[in-house]
Amino acid sequence: MGSFSIWHWMVVLLVVLLLFGSGKVSNLMGDFAKGIKSFKKNMADEADESMEASAERPAGTIAAPGTTTTVRETATTRHG
Repeated sequence: MGSFSIWHWMVVLLVVLLLFGSGKVSNLMGDFAKGIKSFKKNMADEADESMEASAERPAGTIAAPGTTTTVRETATTRHG
């Protein structure tokens, strides 16, 4: 009673096919396979150029706690 038998899985498969139709299930499995192939292909690539470009220059710096920094304002102020 702890596991499903082959007949239970057959009934589940029949219900899924009746609800979604064989065409949708086939398309879904095809899309799933394409996704896995694409994932494997991208994992096999040596280096990604977009990753290298962002690794060359840091995005910015963060000041240590307790230090003061001077910030220059380049925006003009509006008088209303």
